[in-house]
Amino acid sequence: MAPAVNTPTTSRHVAVIGAGAAGLVAARELRRKGHSVVVFERGNQIGGVWAYMPNVETDPLSIDPTRPIIHWSLYSSLRTIIPRECMGFTDFPFSTRPENMSRDPRRHPGHSEVLAYLKDFAREFKIEEMIRFETEVVRAGPVAENQKKWRVESKSSGGISDEIYDAVVVCNGHYTEPRHALIPGIESWPGKQIHSHNYRVRDQFKDQVVVVIGSSVSGVDISRDIANVTKEVHLSSRSTKPETYENVPGYDNLWLHSTIETVRQDGSVVFHNGKTVYADTIMHCTGYKYHFPFLDTKGEVTVEDNRVGPLYKHVFPPALSPGLSFVGLPWPVIPFPMFELQSKWVAMVLAGQVSLPTQDEMMEDTKMFYAKLEASNIPKRYTHLMAELDSQLQFVYDNWLADQCDYPRIEKWREQMFYIVFKRIQAQSNTYKDDWDDDHLITEAYEDFVRFTSNNLIV
Repeated sequence: MAPAVNTPTTSRHVAVIGAGAAGLVAARELRRKGHSVVVFERGNQIGGVWAYMPNVETDPLSIDPTRPIIHWSLYSSLRTIIPRECMGFTDFPFSTRPENMSRDPRRHPGHSEVLAYLKDFAREFKIEEMIRFETEVVRAGPVAENQKKWRVESKSSGGISDEIYDAVVVCNGHYTEPRHALIPGIESWPGKQIHSHNYRVRDQFKDQVVVVIGSSVSGVDISRDIANVTKEVHLSSRSTKPETYENVPGYDNLWLHSTIETVRQDGSVVFHNGKTVYADTIMHCTGYKYHFPFLDTKGEVTVEDNRVGPLYKHVFPPALSPGLSFVGLPWPVIPFPMFELQSKWVAMVLAGQVSLPTQDEMMEDTKMFYAKLEASNIPKRYTHLMAELDSQLQFVYDNWLADQCDYPRIEKWREQMFYIVFKRIQAQSNTYKDDWDDDHLITEAYEDFVRFTSNNLIV
């Protein structure tokens, strides 16, 4: 439990960057603690990554630095990986409400249902009145003459604004700057390449042979989606044994391979398992880079091999805390509840209701964490990967955050629901979104929702 602080609550003027799920819940928690809040959103609506648009970038690999950047990555057929009950904020259930039965009632709904849920959340807590839409933050950094203040420069159709804040909370997500696989021979390979960031509809791959690189959830999901129209799909995974070559259950045209050894000028793709295919397209489902082009911290916060740091508990940079914080960096997790708990912690720290360790103590804790990763041979780029050291790490982390805020810990049914769905994914189940056997957990979830709201456990 965090040490008690006897000082009265402090109200601060806070800038929140981004109006996706993290920014929305950060704004709510900050205002609940008496802070004045301005949310900067470059788009014209809330939702962040959940605001689907059919537009794609002119460069399908998103490599050209001069390209017009698209800030969304959803594809048309996407449905949630996590069940809706598991996914929602703790005190605003993502359940199928009677008044919303005309929407998508499935337990793994499509992306439009998630956006509708976030709009319901924003409406319920009157968050939109704090948002400046179509306003891009171009610079955020400490005020030179007063390190406890932050200067935020933004641009909109009304011009450039230059304002001073007490704190900045970064909630801009990490799904706009793609990472790519390094493929020997790719310079002379004649086929097409695309990053999943620019994937929207499967019909563009009709009757093609497609190689998908990356067997994480998105790679598997997209492979199955395009297998319905392609001639063949070959899924390349670095987490499999070198000799791996197997048909994916439920599909007669989808195969799982080990990594790519090389590609050749004749259009062939050679895998380390010895198999060769002639492909039309290679799709990179290889994730994203953390990217904060607006952040000016004079080197106090850097992104090095996809490690944002140094950060205490993935949130506060020791040298700039509590004035700068990040919400939403860890992955792959149950995102909305984690965003909520991180936001509660930030809001209470800024209000003076919870104290942080000293700068030296935070830095020492962070260094110890980095040393643990290194001792476990975990690459720096996986610093914010919550599943690498321990499959339960995200819940240990969530519960630590809850304890700091004197808030209820993550519900057991939510943990169990998460583990069940990922076991089914790992078992290569192609029906896990529509065929489940956890009705007892759904019952527990709804009982918890009622108990939670009726006991007024909102803080």
